[in-house]
Amino acid sequence: MNQPQAVPQTDRVDHFFSFPGARNDRWRGLHVAARDWSRGSGSAATVKGLFEGLVAYEGFFAYPGRQLLATLRQRIDSGQAAGAAGLAQRISEAIVTRSYKSDAGDWQSVETLAETPPDLNTPTLARGQGHRPYFEMLVVAPGAARRGESVIEQIRRLRRGEDAFIYEPVPVGSFEEAICAAILNPALAAVTIYEGFDHESAADLPVLRDFLASAGLDAASIAGDDLPLSLADALKRVRPELDIYLLSDRHVERIAGDVRAANIRRVLYAVEELLELHLCVLEGVADRYRTPFFDNLKAYARRPISTFHALPIARGKSVFKSDWIRDMGEFYGLNIFLAESSATTGGLDSLLEPTGNIKLAQEMAARAFGADHVFFVTNGTSTSNKMVHQALVAPGDIVLLDRNCHKSHHYGLVLAGGQPLYIDAFPMTEYSMYGAVPLSSIKKALLDLKAEGRLDRAKMVDLTNCTFDGHIYNTRRVMEECLAIKPDLIFLWDEAWFGFARWSPFLRPRTAMGAAEAIEKWMKDPASVQAYEAQQKELGKNPSAAKLLETRLIPDPSQIRLRVYQTNSTHKSMSALRQGSMLLVRDVDFGQVEAQFHEAVFTHASTSPNQQLIASLDIARRQMELEGYGLVANAIEIALDIRKEVNAHPVISKYFRVLSASEMIPDEYRQTGFVDFLEPGTDWEDQVRSMHEDEFCLDPTRMTLVCGTAGFDGTQFKKLMADDYDIQFNKTSRNSVLLQSNINNTRSDVANLIRVLLEISRKIEADLAKGGENGHAAFAARIKSLMQDVPDLPNFSHFHDAFRWDAGKTTPEGDMRSAFYSAYYADGCEYLPLNSPEVDQRLKSGPEMISANFVIPYPPGFPIMVPGQVISPETIDFMRKLDVKEIHGFERAKGLKLIRPDHAKNHIRK
Repeated sequence: MNQPQAVPQTDRVDHFFSFPGARNDRWRGLHVAARDWSRGSGSAATVKGLFEGLVAYEGFFAYPGRQLLATLRQRIDSGQAAGAAGLAQRISEAIVTRSYKSDAGDWQSVETLAETPPDLNTPTLARGQGHRPYFEMLVVAPGAARRGESVIEQIRRLRRGEDAFIYEPVPVGSFEEAICAAILNPALAAVTIYEGFDHESAADLPVLRDFLASAGLDAASIAGDDLPLSLADALKRVRPELDIYLLSDRHVERIAGDVRAANIRRVLYAVEELLELHLCVLEGVADRYRTPFFDNLKAYARRPISTFHALPIARGKSVFKSDWIRDMGEFYGLNIFLAESSATTGGLDSLLEPTGNIKLAQEMAARAFGADHVFFVTNGTSTSNKMVHQALVAPGDIVLLDRNCHKSHHYGLVLAGGQPLYIDAFPMTEYSMYGAVPLSSIKKALLDLKAEGRLDRAKMVDLTNCTFDGHIYNTRRVMEECLAIKPDLIFLWDEAWFGFARWSPFLRPRTAMGAAEAIEKWMKDPASVQAYEAQQKELGKNPSAAKLLETRLIPDPSQIRLRVYQTNSTHKSMSALRQGSMLLVRDVDFGQVEAQFHEAVFTHASTSPNQQLIASLDIARRQMELEGYGLVANAIEIALDIRKEVNAHPVISKYFRVLSASEMIPDEYRQTGFVDFLEPGTDWEDQVRSMHEDEFCLDPTRMTLVCGTAGFDGTQFKKLMADDYDIQFNKTSRNSVLLQSNINNTRSDVANLIRVLLEISRKIEADLAKGGENGHAAFAARIKSLMQDVPDLPNFSHFHDAFRWDAGKTTPEGDMRSAFYSAYYADGCEYLPLNSPEVDQRLKSGPEMISANFVIPYPPGFPIMVPGQVISPETIDFMRKLDVKEIHGFERAKGLKLIRPDHAKNHIRK
């Protein structure tokens, strides 16, 4: 088989966002066309055209391989319609079912079609204990087209029955093809690089080259004159989980000692036996496959243990010997009880103070996520956030906080005594939601503190990335510009919904750990000092605040103390049990706070953590390191498929639509002009440029589906879908629901969603047809109420003076902790019914109404009132227009809980 060929512009290689499913569709399309040809209703030209377009990609995959493709080409060229149809069907089914990973017959060129259809069961469930995980290894070597079969045969001869895994090589002959293979082929787990390969592909790949340039992966952007080391660096930037091996016939000792070889797992002398390489490859994958805690937990469950501790359910005897709760055992199975224990010895470990397999599992998670340290948390990311606040924030410290963030951050500051300086995100009033916090607002808050001589009190910037609705910060730019104002700021990025992003080369740079890694690399580059000094010269000695606000600030690399914390709800986007969370640390000063960090762990973590939760965190890390890249690519493709099918459907689109990036993010925050993932003419290069440059981007896996145009409010539609159609959503707004694709979704899920939306749309049309003019008028009025008569979103007003005793004159921070606990005294509080005339009178004439607690409506799901906040007319108007049932912190029968003005005065400190 030849090298990968150029791809027609109608089927471009740059549309990688939809490649996983598109490959299946292309093979299925070829199979259908060949079948029609064999039946006399199709043409050989059609089949040949489809085959040529498909072959352009297939050199980046081990299966079907050169031999099968050559056989298929020969049958097409020689007019063997039936033979071509049969072979195309067999290959297509093997790719869709993934049977080629365990069935050697799928690789044979001789037809062996069975009478029965192929096994469509999930491979990992269908093959039991005899299953050996399958992966592919990229081999970058000169003359790969000529030497490919020899390389494949040599590696296959090295296989042994005792090998834990089985793999197939994928030979390519150039730098460009290696990058393309790494992007396209999610099955790759290792890369072997021989010296002497070309930089450019023999095929004409102009779109790929444009993409490589935009991503900084072209020849001009890759540092160094050593092509193998440059390729290793580029591959790690695309997929950091890959093991890379270099076979050289030069002085391998010198190469191994080169600092640029840090990305290479092992350097081998090329003339030595390939067995050493084979063993290294298996060992590398085994290192990622190992799950220290889960492995020990399985071994523990197999041992005959007598338990004399306070956990009767352990070993399951109280369950399976019971006449009354045996059904629970039958439902969950025996292993979950055999693996339960409150012991921290005998092969297990302590989550609070790990020294054994949990410690090792956390170290492996740190490696996988690009962190220095990782803490497993079994109480959810709410607890992870509170741990960070308690460990790093002291009473009186100022924390710049998005008011739209999860309530755990607000409560964390109450517990720590930090003073929140609330910054509002940009509003999306039409959809009753907020976006993210503009960088200009964050910089202004820091510069205001500096002007008051209070910048030393600013301890942390705390932001949600990505937001519930999918807004992603330009994390690197935010941190760099903030560090230019205060070089020792701590950053807490709540990435509860974004943990999966580590495994996407497009999303990774916008994660906290990805941005921190980039900043660290920049700090070591001498060019960083030059850039900083040049900007300082341009700004002058005393630049105005206005000048600093309009300038993209460059921090002093010699002064930066990079301190970055990231929390992720592993259970929200990876295969972990509910409440499984990870806390990631990349803090140059962590050694100075480690003791107090452990105190925070002792404070918030349960002394009886669930073993299954810990094991699932261990397992989630294993899965993402070995197949996360492909799983995330599939989740993105699923989301794009939903967007396309909903917005383009002639009936569904009359009543429902998924909002585009341009509708979710105002123009001023999309500097590249990026409109949407599916905008005509948009390609991968446009998306990469947007991810690099725009202030905010939209997570493609999060879809805001507008349902108000169908006459449903968000809560009503969510309930309808769950109760009547067994389709579950998460968040709602006044006129929308949030759909989230994840690594669990399939195209069958998409088909079901589209079927249901079409059914609902047709029912709306039928009801309108029956209702006549009155029905149409009522429907239009309902839509107007949901889509136009929306309440303005209330920004944070200010803290009452009683709780600003230690605040600046112009900066809005306040002592929320004192306000929170002052509400504990019943005689110091009062209640006012929301719609009472007294509320309006006090808004007009005073005294001011002071919130005694957090008030959090669902939706929108963030506090519209916090303890100590002066309640504004906008907040009351918003509350009165809310038509949701769930409002935390508000009892309708009693009304608003307020701190009495005379009681508040007693808290004013002189």
